[in-house]
Amino acid sequence: MENSEVQTPEQAQPKPKSSKGLVILLFIIIFALLAAIVIIYTKSSQKINEQSEVQQIIEDQKTSLQKELSDMIGEYDALKTNNDSMNKMIAGQQEKIKRLLGERASNISLISKYKKELGTLRDVLKSYIAQVDSLNTRNQQLVQENVQVKTNLEESKSENVKISQERDQLSTQVKKASVISTSNIIVTALNKKDKPENKLKNMLKVKVCFTMRENSIAKAGSKDVYIRITRPDATVIANTQQDVFDFQDQKIVYSAKRQIDYENKDIDVCVFWDNNITSNQLMLGDFTIDIFADGALIGTTKFNIKK
Repeated sequence: MENSEVQTPEQAQPKPKSSKGLVILLFIIIFALLAAIVIIYTKSSQKINEQSEVQQIIEDQKTSLQKELSDMIGEYDALKTNNDSMNKMIAGQQEKIKRLLGERASNISLISKYKKELGTLRDVLKSYIAQVDSLNTRNQQLVQENVQVKTNLEESKSENVKISQERDQLSTQVKKASVISTSNIIVTALNKKDKPENKLKNMLKVKVCFTMRENSIAKAGSKDVYIRITRPDATVIANTQQDVFDFQDQKIVYSAKRQIDYENKDIDVCVFWDNNITSNQLMLGDFTIDIFADGALIGTTKFNIKK
């Protein structure tokens, strides 16, 4: 019987695994954790920076809009006149601006609201400026006109002095006029079929349409609305020299009139002037259309007749 090699108990046990592999694995895990931490930190820092930049942009826009709104209050102040109706409307717009300035715009949505409201306020301001400039310009022209109906072309020196004094009074009174404002003034020449007409010889009517605006403080009820058409040669068109109305304690001639029922709300009005006199009173050039109600000038526009 062959002798077999006898193993000791120490030789029969398996050899322990190498610790070198465990160390490498440990380093890999630690490196991966560090890389993940760096990535997370980097992204977090970027997000914080982006949020900070966005917030700074919002604050810059808010500051700019607030400055524009504050400046606009001053612009509205510059429009104030002796006209209580206009001053009330201006004060209403200024209150809107103050309410906007009191809001805390802290995000993009509110900033957008700021911009939209600012745009609306700018549009309203432009319309007020245009209205005030138009009426002031026409008021100055009316001050220079002789608003009394005169049948005697030769006036004495005393009469001229009296008219000059009346003009000075009219200048002061005109500034307080226009209690009711107008908008959307459209002037159209018509032919015998009441169709728009471009040829002077076929023009038999002039139609003046406009909107009398809502005004809660104006006196409601029946009102006479007068149209005064001034030709390019400064002659006021009238059917008779007896067609006059009161304007600031004076008598001035009118071209056409219409009675309307005003209920303190927007109302669309059209007034027609009939060219029914033997000699045609129309001519080529720029005509001025003035609109009066309640003894005040409430609107003015230009109308051109071309060849």
